[in-house]
Amino acid sequence: MLDEIIRNALQEDIGSGDYSTLSCVPKEAKGSAQLIVKENGVLAGIEVAKRIYEIYDPSLLFEVLKFDGDAVKKGDIAFRIVGSSQAILTTERLVLNCLQRMSGIATLTAKIKKEIQGSSSIILDTRKTTPGIRFLEKWAVMIGGGQNHRFGLYDMIMLKDNHIDYAGGITAAIERTKGFLISTKKDLKIEIEVRNTKEIEEVLRVGGVDRIMLDNFSPENLKEALKIIPSTYETEASGGITLENIRAYADTNVKYISVGALTHSVKSLDLSLKATF
Repeated sequence: MLDEIIRNALQEDIGSGDYSTLSCVPKEAKGSAQLIVKENGVLAGIEVAKRIYEIYDPSLLFEVLKFDGDAVKKGDIAFRIVGSSQAILTTERLVLNCLQRMSGIATLTAKIKKEIQGSSSIILDTRKTTPGIRFLEKWAVMIGGGQNHRFGLYDMIMLKDNHIDYAGGITAAIERTKGFLISTKKDLKIEIEVRNTKEIEEVLRVGGVDRIMLDNFSPENLKEALKIIPSTYETEASGGITLENIRAYADTNVKYISVGALTHSVKSLDLSLKATF
């Protein structure tokens, strides 16, 4: 999957040729460059950069100075690259885009994890990702200390509000899902979203699910709701959770807290690739 993402990205960027580079830099020219960190954060994407260089020009020499998951500060040098000047220039933006985006996600994930330090709650990402590069974004969450929720629509069943409404209610949605899994012989976990205590009670009456997602509950309401959910069910809080309020959610002892902001609105980390002489 990583190689496919890289090859598609190179084709998208280069097209018929990197004419800015080809027009003024000789083919035989050799050069070096280093990745400079311009703000504090958590580094992610070094392995991706390494693979980009391996795919585009295996003769490039890649020296890693900082690794994925390392805390970095302004002025740090993350890696050095030596070889064809043309290759370094042509891959520059793809390398930076991947590293900046992934490092931004890892940095925010690490901040959120630190905010709930000492609690038993686990930070999850969501499917609110950039189409085509979900693999990179979810990888960055892991590097930052979070965990991945389902990767796509195929590796877990999640019955959200629209599924429930289209199915004709919670009971119908769960019963149809259980029947589907039996008839197709699929072994998938079932998660269901609830919006209030009444819906929780209906889920518990029907049974047969693995995780209950409590959507848009306040920390106070979440704490009360958790009292009626048996420990045999996994629990997840979701909706409107930010760096500022996540501690209150973690203090309820909910097992999982999903944070869409990890990937859908994160700020990239400021990095720069500069030629060295």
